[in-house]
Amino acid sequence: MADLSKYRNIGIFAHVDAGKTTTTERILKLTGMIHKIGEVHDGESTTDFMEQEAERGITIQSAAVTCEWKKHRFNVIDTPGHVDFTVEVYRSLKVLDGGIGVFCGSGGVEPQSETNWRYANESKVARLIFVNKLDRLGANFFRVKDQVQNVLGARPLVMTLPIGEEDGFKGVVDVLSQKAYIWDDSGQPENYEIQDIPADMVDDAAAYREEMIETALEADEDLLMEYLEGELDPTEEQIKACIRKGTNELLFFPTYCGSAFKNKGMQLLLDAVVDYLPSPTEVPPQPLTDEEGEPTGEFAIVDAEEPFRALAFKIMDDRFGALTFVRIYSGRLKKGDTVLNSFTGKTERIGRMVEMQAEDRTELTEAQAGDILAIVGMKNVQTGHTLCDVKQPCTLEAMVFPEPVISIAVSPKEKGGAEKMGIAIGKMVAEDPTFQVETDEDSGETILKGMGELHLDIKVDILKRTYGVELEVGKPQVAYRETITQEIEDSYTHKKQSGGSGQFGKIDYRIKPGEPNSGFKFTSTVVGGNVPKEFFPAIEKGFAGMMENGPVAGFPVLDVEVELFDGGYHAVDSSAVAFEIAAKGAFRQSMPKAGAQLLEPVMKVDVFTPEDNVGDVIGDLNRRRGMIKDQEAGNTGVRIKADVPLSEMFGYIGHLRTITSGRGQFSMEFSHYAAAPNNVAEEVIAEVKARNEKK
Repeated sequence: MADLSKYRNIGIFAHVDAGKTTTTERILKLTGMIHKIGEVHDGESTTDFMEQEAERGITIQSAAVTCEWKKHRFNVIDTPGHVDFTVEVYRSLKVLDGGIGVFCGSGGVEPQSETNWRYANESKVARLIFVNKLDRLGANFFRVKDQVQNVLGARPLVMTLPIGEEDGFKGVVDVLSQKAYIWDDSGQPENYEIQDIPADMVDDAAAYREEMIETALEADEDLLMEYLEGELDPTEEQIKACIRKGTNELLFFPTYCGSAFKNKGMQLLLDAVVDYLPSPTEVPPQPLTDEEGEPTGEFAIVDAEEPFRALAFKIMDDRFGALTFVRIYSGRLKKGDTVLNSFTGKTERIGRMVEMQAEDRTELTEAQAGDILAIVGMKNVQTGHTLCDVKQPCTLEAMVFPEPVISIAVSPKEKGGAEKMGIAIGKMVAEDPTFQVETDEDSGETILKGMGELHLDIKVDILKRTYGVELEVGKPQVAYRETITQEIEDSYTHKKQSGGSGQFGKIDYRIKPGEPNSGFKFTSTVVGGNVPKEFFPAIEKGFAGMMENGPVAGFPVLDVEVELFDGGYHAVDSSAVAFEIAAKGAFRQSMPKAGAQLLEPVMKVDVFTPEDNVGDVIGDLNRRRGMIKDQEAGNTGVRIKADVPLSEMFGYIGHLRTITSGRGQFSMEFSHYAAAPNNVAEEVIAEVKARNEKK
């Protein structure tokens, strides 16, 4: 079997337009996987192979590609930089062992860079940093290095220094070897020479080497003490071992520079993936959980001789058929094997396995721990499901995804298009856990839910182009919620007599606001047998079911605690059904008295604007009921952070481009729910009422 120490499972992630996909293309070119480099701006890149990606010049799905460099096997995932597709970044990080954070040499640390970096920190993924686009006007490697330190709180370990600036950028200094790598202007990555460091950079290069050694040796206290006491002149092998150890412990992040577009600096970055990022055996093993998702204390050890355990992290339907992307954590998988889906309890036979090169694929007969591959034609597998040995069932730690915050109503333009639409949406929901669909019970409308305007815009586009379904699309709707603000004590009796049998259930209860993000909580402090314990689950079920439909405008209710403290029952007429009905009646009776209010989703908005437009941008955010949280001036413009209600952000990108002459950028992600002002609540209630009257 393959040597796991030669495996590198890595992701490439950054802000929109920092050059992730171009960097991936250069890696594939250098490793011999593609012969003609596809350019993002031409819509030809290997990993951006969806129509929507090629058109918009952004990555939407995580494309997995496999390649080799210096006898090491790379599984590379190019992830999206747009916040609406953060789920792709999140689930990629779940199955990666290391990553490359790409930063634009002129844009620096941009909003989505920060979000992706935070996710990678939470996943404890070791990373390299690549400061890209140093051939651009305004690019400055040292400014970006400082931003990484100050904005991300990360410690960059400078491994290469740029030679020349902007149009004059021609190569890099390798700080460790103290040699210069100079490329010609042909744009070919192999056309470079190794030379002595330019005379005007010798002192700086030596100082950075000294700093690099001292920082690297912090990973080994004994070596550091010897070095500081003048008893050690560390060898290159010792320095590299310390850099590897410190990188994997997240003490620092080896930092490289170059221009992926001009093919300068890429070889040293690939060498660093081999030298410093971990193999599958060097990262903590995945924990196993029980049916409730609680850790069992056992782990999926990365070893081909262990029982088979794998995580399905992405479902994709393309022209070749249904693909299930899996990361094998332990054991082996062969064509023809039968595996267990521990989530469904059903078994599936493995037909075809393929190694992906974005749009192309290589057939496999066998795979092992550490591999990332796609299985063709699996029937009942969804994202986050565990596949395992039939004789040794287990469950890997689940993937948790954020709830959608925006929805639109859609209907097919053509008669008879409903079935076609339903099949297409079903496939898309399986591919993207943050894309949800439901049917409005009253109107029969199909409601699509997602993470933002662009997210749903892309989904509608896919339905049209990929599946040939033309849609009528309603205006976006905000996912409002409701809660209560007061504690009340109340009593409710359900009593019904029909013929010889009846229904009886009496409950005395308190309803009060819960802690933020606590959801619904039910407790009982009943003393004695006034309400028998066997009816508690029915009472809880009655209240919980009503939480889906609040008293203000019918939106789901958040953060409410119900305490049952007394009640009454009848030996003959009381039943679980009677007490469930009593709980539902109690909800309807008491919620309006408990200060029920409408909650609106508030987004964390990050805006970049030229300095000349700061006043206009802030004024506009204030008019949108935004609360400015921070303002930071940089060399290329000003970054403004604000909390803004989602309902005020529809169409914002067009408006921002207008007031900044096309130069403004922004990203946003869900932050929290907050009480909607009275005038907003009144508008929403009126809209809901009008919609209901039309049904």
